[in-house]
Amino acid sequence: MQIDGRELISFGSNDYLGLSLHPDLLDAAKDALTIGAGATGSRLTSGNIELHEKLESAVAEFKHAEAAIVFSTGYTANIGVISALVESGDLILSDSLNHASLIDGCRLSKAEIRIYRHNDIEHANALLKDRSHYRRLLIVTDSVFSMDGDLARLPELADLADQFDGWLMADDAHGTGVYGEAGCGTAEHFKVGSRIDVQMGTLSKALGTAGGFVAGSNVLIDFLRNKARSFMFSTAPPPSSSAAALAAIRLIQNEPSLREKLFENCRTMRDGLRSYGISLIESDSPIIPVIVGSAQDAVRVSQQLERLGFWIPAIRPPTVPKGLSRLRITVTAAHNSDDIQKASEAIGTAVVSLRSPVGAQA
Repeated sequence: MQIDGRELISFGSNDYLGLSLHPDLLDAAKDALTIGAGATGSRLTSGNIELHEKLESAVAEFKHAEAAIVFSTGYTANIGVISALVESGDLILSDSLNHASLIDGCRLSKAEIRIYRHNDIEHANALLKDRSHYRRLLIVTDSVFSMDGDLARLPELADLADQFDGWLMADDAHGTGVYGEAGCGTAEHFKVGSRIDVQMGTLSKALGTAGGFVAGSNVLIDFLRNKARSFMFSTAPPPSSSAAALAAIRLIQNEPSLREKLFENCRTMRDGLRSYGISLIESDSPIIPVIVGSAQDAVRVSQQLERLGFWIPAIRPPTVPKGLSRLRITVTAAHNSDDIQKASEAIGTAVVSLRSPVGAQA
């Protein structure tokens, strides 16, 4: 990337497979521009086009679901879906480290919200003892947590949903295209796809384009088309991004080498950081947090790395708790081994030089 005329190597992108600049996606987007630069209306009025329906069919097949619905962004998907499914008199169980869009969707629903300690199934279970007092129960979680890079305990959450007669919604924004034998996501990785009632994901991370989606039963998707306000009252995604997303799904299905390269690069980065004594969360995710401590120190290290030619943003409160400011390193399939080696050396040297506790807390 270029900033103020300087070329930097970015380790801050969610473009995990490097598809945002892939020729197949760029060609598909260019071809779709003949339809128009924008969709010109909402999906339920004048904005629905054949590309949207083809993309939804492809997403449903990709996620092994009966149907799918595409939103303009992942954020609008989450706030629209949660506020459509539950309301006052219902109960939401939410992981403490869920993404802001999930948190906002929960708040908009006006259901009672109970927050369980991060990935603590026993605490989640304890919060459901009076579940019978509520009409509906929705358990909401990220699949891959965006600031820590660890994975939700989806099989155990599915057990909870079964035990307490609830729905399970998993936000797979950072897992779609990355995890699973065929890149279908964390549900495939854990082999629980049929047990997740609401499979949410984005087209803007590993798929390299823009938009959000939900996959599930025909009944769920039909309901959301007519109930999710952020779908009903938003202009439809532009043809170019829908066409590019279709091309991305085909690439992920046909080129497993992209994911293999991604995880090879992740291992190389993690090994390099550990060689400097930096403790990391046990995960193979492309998201690699290095806890620095104070916001000031995190910014100072990020600026030092920028001077050395690396773009690695400092993540500070309110995104993360006070005292846990960090470098959020993201590795992609597009990085080469030389870039990763040099970056890990620069990060290790900069963090160790602070002479403060380093590492990540699970």
